[in-house]
Amino acid sequence: MTLREEFPDVLRCYQCMSCTLGCPMAQEMDLLPHEVMMAVQLGRDDEVLRSSTPWLCASCEACATRCPNEIEIVQLMDLIRRRAVQQGMVREKEPELHRVFLREIKRRGRVHELSLLLELKRRTGLFKISVDELKLGLKMLLKGKLKILPTAKRGGEELKRLFARGGSP
Repeated sequence: MTLREEFPDVLRCYQCMSCTLGCPMAQEMDLLPHEVMMAVQLGRDDEVLRSSTPWLCASCEACATRCPNEIEIVQLMDLIRRRAVQQGMVREKEPELHRVFLREIKRRGRVHELSLLLELKRRTGLFKISVDELKLGLKMLLKGKLKILPTAKRGGEELKRLFARGGSP
């Protein structure tokens, strides 16, 4: 089954680019959100499945909020990620953010951004931290937006049930 068949809402997209214009991650993507929509419409599934775009999607729903046709693009990105994993078309580093994020949630009940960043950099072999990253991190720290220590774990039993039901990272 093609992505277009599994997500027929994609056919309602008329390329207004509102999704791309609202996407906070667009500058990092190899295919912009509206380009993903077009590729799925045209049946270019392999191109989409090999793309880094679904792995960079923050699932913030800015795209769906701006879409005049109310297309749930985040659901499409989820579908693309699942299909890429099923078909073995995932480049190793792309899903690592998702794995590390879920491990953080499982371990702490919430995400501790500094731990997430350090673990992600360690796992991907990109442990070099740029001067710009250091400056931004210091700025966030001074403004209280980045905590050095994680907060206490919350929702332990409920999280255990959710991870048991959905599969453990």
